Amino acid sequence: MFRTAGLGLLGLLLAAGTAAAQPAYPTRPISMVVGFAPGGPADVVARLIAPSLGADLGQPVVVENASGAGGSIGQARVAQARPDGHTILFGSLAQATIPTLYRSLSFDPLALEAVGLVNEVPMAIIARPNFPAANLAEMVALVRRDGRRLNLGNAGVGSTSHLCSLLLMASIGTPVTLVPYRGNALVMNDLVGGTLDLGCDQTTNNAEQIRAGSIRAFAISTPERAGALPGVPTTAEAGLPAMRMSGWNMLFVAAGTPRPVIDRLNRALHIALRDETVIRRMGDLGSGPAGGERTTPEGAQTFWRAEIARWKPLIEAADGMAN
Repeated sequence: MFRTAGLGLLGLLLAAGTAAAQPAYPTRPISMVVGFAPGGPADVVARLIAPSLGADLGQPVVVENASGAGGSIGQARVAQARPDGHTILFGSLAQATIPTLYRSLSFDPLALEAVGLVNEVPMAIIARPNFPAANLAEMVALVRRDGRRLNLGNAGVGSTSHLCSLLLMASIGTPVTLVPYRGNALVMNDLVGGTLDLGCDQTTNNAEQIRAGSIRAFAISTPERAGALPGVPTTAEAGLPAMRMSGWNMLFVAAGTPRPVIDRLNRALHIALRDETVIRRMGDLGSGPAGGERTTPEGAQTFWRAEIARWKPLIEAADGMAN
């Protein structure tokens, strides 16, 4: 009996020692890196969830923009950071294109671990307000006729809007002139101003302008219409079913981050995705919080790797190597 009691006490002491050895997290403010310029779709959603994450974690979550090179500058910062969860990446579909787009990098583009999927976002095919097409069918006919004389803006090589542009050209079967910008906000400025013909971007970046009539929307590239834009048809409804994709955002940490830290971040993410303000604002932007298996670390990691495999052939077929 004494031997059994002694073993039980030893077990409790070992468990207490293990708990004490596990450092507290977080111990200081958390940097949430966005690989694109302020005002873009990733930045908007990152700043939306940051306060809720910080409230649950007990430390401020500070959004920091490290834009450039298709999101790879921001990704490099996180991949090369100390793997302790105090520097996290608010990632996007760019994280599925970087391994294919760039032949040589100063970091391993796969040296990340997923925390969980944040949201999925419909893509809208948009145009300047005076573009000479009333619907998607007329736009497609115009592109097939004029091709390179039309310009299609995007937020830079590797961005979600760049990938959407590649898929749109492949779906129509005709190339147009791609115009890279240093951020989605600049694309929107030129569309509203009428100096850019076309765009293909996440509704988080254009729903308000579409509703206001500042730009024209031809279709949404998801199976169902966006709740924030009920009058805009899907690409399948409008006659271009091959044009189907969603943007997405996901939290990442550096590879080697302790699992308890990942789990703590994941718990905070789930709380943020249940926040009524977050849900309402995402809905206004035509998006919504993610749910299901892809909000777990394992499910998100599997989804990310599948997205890398999915987009690699399209990027290579477009001769999209960036360097």
